[in-house]
Amino acid sequence: MSELIKKQLADAKVLMDKAVEHTDNEFTKIRAGKASPAMLDVVMVEYYGNPTPLNQVASVNTPDARTLVVQPWEKALLGPIERAIMEANLGFNPQNDGQIIRINVPPLTEERRRDLVKRVKNEAETGKISIRNIRKDTNERIKKLKSESVSDDEIKTGEAECQKLTDSYIIKIDQLVELKEKDIMTV
Repeated sequence: MSELIKKQLADAKVLMDKAVEHTDNEFTKIRAGKASPAMLDVVMVEYYGNPTPLNQVASVNTPDARTLVVQPWEKALLGPIERAIMEANLGFNPQNDGQIIRINVPPLTEERRRDLVKRVKNEAETGKISIRNIRKDTNERIKKLKSESVSDDEIKTGEAECQKLTDSYIIKIDQLVELKEKDIMTV
């Protein structure tokens, strides 16, 4: 196989790794009944007139599996943080004691678990589409190598290798889905 094709496949592999990593990262934002600081990653707090991610104005900890504790770096932010958590519509009821904000993570109902599994599958499908798009772009670049005196056989081999790569990354996403689904459905 020509070096040009190998480079295209290596580039595709890097992009596919990023797609799987992104999908896995999206999965961490979907709560599975256990408290995790990542659950509050979507919360934006009004800080001196600018929407700012919560983790840039406060520390978020999990003292136990069912509790999140948000400790703002400035006491004046307690109210805005509490409001931002409510507005994020995450299903949490923050409790402000004047020093910190406690959030009790309620146990998931069966219906909510099924909804979360659907979200996981939607995120996985987005990841798979991204991987397929990378395959398509890579195959197009491999075909363009014909003008650089790469033989038809080498192009066919490169496309076959690209398909193998795609299949292996789709399997990786399926494995992530399986783990996350098991995590969500475990009571």
